[in-house]
Amino acid sequence: MCGINGIITKKNSSVNTLKEQVQKMNDFIVHRGPDDDGIYLNEGEGYGLGMGMRRLSIIDLSSGKQPIISDDNSIALVFNGEIYNYRQLRENLITEGVIFNTKSDTEVILKLYQKYGVDSFNQLDGMFAFSLYDKKLNKVFIARDFFGEKPLYYSKINENFYWASELKSLTKVSQLPLAISREGINLFFRLTYIPAPYTIYEGVHKLQANHYLTYDLSKHEITVEEIHPYSYPEKKEIGFEEAKNTVKDMVYKSVESRSISDVPLGTFLSGGVDSSIVSLCLSEATSSKIDTFSIGFEKASFDETDKSRLVAKHINSNHHEFIIGENDLKDRIHDILINFDEPFSDTASLPTELVARKTREHVTVALTGDGGDEIFGGYNKYYIGKLNAKYTNIMPESLHKLARKSANSLLRTKDDKRGKRFKVRRFLNAVDYQNLFYWDIISLNNTSHQISQILTQKWHQSDILDHYQEQLGIKQPTSLTDFRLVDWVLSLEGGMLPKVDRTSMLNSLECRAPFLNRELWNFTNSLPESYLMKNWNKKYILKEAFKDKFPANFLERSKSGFGSPVGDWLRQSLRPELESYIESGFLKSQDIFNVENVQALVLNHLNGKQDNTFRVWGFYCFQKWYNHNAIKPNYKTDKS
Repeated sequence: MCGINGIITKKNSSVNTLKEQVQKMNDFIVHRGPDDDGIYLNEGEGYGLGMGMRRLSIIDLSSGKQPIISDDNSIALVFNGEIYNYRQLRENLITEGVIFNTKSDTEVILKLYQKYGVDSFNQLDGMFAFSLYDKKLNKVFIARDFFGEKPLYYSKINENFYWASELKSLTKVSQLPLAISREGINLFFRLTYIPAPYTIYEGVHKLQANHYLTYDLSKHEITVEEIHPYSYPEKKEIGFEEAKNTVKDMVYKSVESRSISDVPLGTFLSGGVDSSIVSLCLSEATSSKIDTFSIGFEKASFDETDKSRLVAKHINSNHHEFIIGENDLKDRIHDILINFDEPFSDTASLPTELVARKTREHVTVALTGDGGDEIFGGYNKYYIGKLNAKYTNIMPESLHKLARKSANSLLRTKDDKRGKRFKVRRFLNAVDYQNLFYWDIISLNNTSHQISQILTQKWHQSDILDHYQEQLGIKQPTSLTDFRLVDWVLSLEGGMLPKVDRTSMLNSLECRAPFLNRELWNFTNSLPESYLMKNWNKKYILKEAFKDKFPANFLERSKSGFGSPVGDWLRQSLRPELESYIESGFLKSQDIFNVENVQALVLNHLNGKQDNTFRVWGFYCFQKWYNHNAIKPNYKTDKS
């Protein structure tokens, strides 16, 4: 587990200059790899190349140093991540006569590339971002894993090309003129995050998951292609019992493959279905007790540690439990939010960082239940397809508008827990008679209508999600398969995975998600949707596969999301800072927001008139990022 960086200069730069720049890029991400670092430099005809990395040693501690270079010095590689099937790939290559110098998964990538070229990328099962220089082809290849577990940013600035695991390495070294991206700000204020290929900065991109970039050093041209070409899933005929047994076997094998480590590892255990199953599988795969880690809150409505304790007792783990209050997090809020390098407002990032920090005191690797909801259909929002169809068939659109208006007025809450009132309001606001409801359901900051109220006209972009609709070929998501595909491209890559990656790597902890396995994803996509959601029972096949491993009805117990009571904190310890962000002179100088609307949104929350927790938290996170980076709005008014 590491962080990687790189620079290509169009004009020859001195080796010393390149080395100095790459070293600076490495220094900004020392938290991603405190154990070691390395730099590769090369001067070619008409270009200079520098690649760097920071290493967190997990596998092959003694000989896994990077960059790794081929025996003939024609290929150099820096790699961030883990390849879970590297042992099998290594054995296959050895039978074909390939000789290895180390036992690392990094060398497997290099040798596999030597054998199969870029076609080798689709053989890798893992989480990864790597850059590979091929001297013979005079090209650099940069690749990112299927789900986007590992981050990769890039930008072509003047005559230089930069790439990095974290934005800070790129922006602080490239001297990029930091202008806010119109696409980026609209995506954030809708979704709480900014998915690939966009970032908050004009001219800086994320490499999309399941893609690789080719930089031709002769022509200084860039192309981006898919690793596994996308096609809409085809359903297969398979009996439920056979499918259930296959799921169970695949989950066990995935947990086993993701537990390979030369350092101590444990699991995050929330007590929900996904983390409980992962913890159980790991406990059965080892002869000694495993370590499990959970977090709770002093505020009772957010605390669910009783569920994790039950599982820990059931699997007989060494359980570590951390109960936190506002004082435990308030001094860390700034560091956590700023470490994302761009606006990010998932409230779960705060407790995730704390549990990662506490976990790192005991182990270096933690398995998580992340991805279980996307793979098996576990989110409440997946009900919306059925609900929207039933509701719109019964309720005339004119009456719905009245019901929505009444709900928004009468069902206001003063508490920031997402309870029944919140859910009813959210559903009524998302209902759509043209089957566009899902795009608003995933808009956790603001719906399309709400965002038009807070951003000025020159900043607001109503068609911001069109890119993803075209990529997936899904304008109107109506089926469970559609919803999960949207989440694969947007919510996983842009929200869930950055949250875990940034908060864990800030503490030099590697997190692995066994459910994020491409073979498992492909298999569940091929199943009848009723196997995933039977009537109103979510993750049906997963729970059926493992129900005999837990006490009766345990996997049917409901569990809330992993959030934080930030609504209270905004009214209390964070209030002075938040109030400074709605000062009229400051807002007018930004020239981004509709001043009166934003002030009303925030003040209604602060004064207890209405719970606007998640919209206000999104605004707060943006302003904190804006202030920290001293951004000057530089919107290009001629941009279409």
